[in-house]
Amino acid sequence: MAEIGPMVRHDGTYEVVPLRKDKVAIGIVQTPVRAVDGDNPEPGIKENLAYLLNAIDKAQQTGGRCDLLCFHEFPLHGFAPWDLQQYLRVSRHPDGPEVAAIAAKAKQYNCYIALGCQMLDDDWPGHTMNTQLLIGPEGLIARHWKQRNMRGMYPGGEQFTTTIYDVLDRYVEMYGWDRVIPVERTDIGNISLSSVQFEPELYRCMAMKGAELILRTATGGCEWDDMRLTGYHHGVFVTSVNNSIDVERSNPNYFVEQAPKNNWVGRSSIFGPRGVVLAEANVFETKRRAVIDMAEYRQSHRIPDVHFSLYKHVYEQYRERHDPNLWLERVPESKADAFNYLKDKMRWTSYWQG
Repeated sequence: MAEIGPMVRHDGTYEVVPLRKDKVAIGIVQTPVRAVDGDNPEPGIKENLAYLLNAIDKAQQTGGRCDLLCFHEFPLHGFAPWDLQQYLRVSRHPDGPEVAAIAAKAKQYNCYIALGCQMLDDDWPGHTMNTQLLIGPEGLIARHWKQRNMRGMYPGGEQFTTTIYDVLDRYVEMYGWDRVIPVERTDIGNISLSSVQFEPELYRCMAMKGAELILRTATGGCEWDDMRLTGYHHGVFVTSVNNSIDVERSNPNYFVEQAPKNNWVGRSSIFGPRGVVLAEANVFETKRRAVIDMAEYRQSHRIPDVHFSLYKHVYEQYRERHDPNLWLERVPESKADAFNYLKDKMRWTSYWQG
């Protein structure tokens, strides 16, 4: 296992690079999620890409320019109950035309663009990774893999796209511990990205490593309070981008709940430290914008003050529901296959797994 280098300063400060300007304009763009055909994804992805590029234009040409535009988890391909082979067809490559087209927009508007996408990697044949992309004026800046999938959520099925936890040892050998919870130091602030929900420890570690902007995504649902509390507990700025209602057509695989203020559609938001709501969307397609004084924030901001000596003895005894690295043996072919593969590897079970 790779050696763990220094990642957290002991004086409460953290590494930064100079800002392009003192105040940073952040935009969240809430758009529909449209699933492509897992057997023939290219036409759907081409259509979704055109929709995304137009949304970037609309966001930058109305309501004030933004230094950062954030989209939801799967604007290029949506999501559906695909098997592994379909996922591999749907997934995009970092050198592909979709990333290049988005990068051209980032260059055109001199901004950063964040979004989620299932990605391929030449070093990981047969795997598809739920990835958060940060694209800037000079091109693709970062690919942040999802750190883990939740388990025990669905009767008879488990998510099977590859996360860091699923291949942890090999991932660390290849990239080092710093890339397990990465922080990108940019000229608009220190940025971390993830689609993980209900794991405050992850976001605390980002903040301890110096993240100032935590960009969170969802598609098909998120708990608004979980997103808000990331800013509240860790003293950072947070964007939460979910999908909107699709008023033109329904998702062929899932019902769309259309009640206002529900936790499953919409409510994309921008939060400040202490969980202050800086902007909030409704359930429809829209843009929201907030301007933050990053220079002023940096003058007094410090990493979280965590009294870990009180807690580490509990963490040392804790064991995860299942061990890491199980996808190094084989990648399951479907949700049902993942469920059966994990069934005898769980230390504890959900109520429907007996």
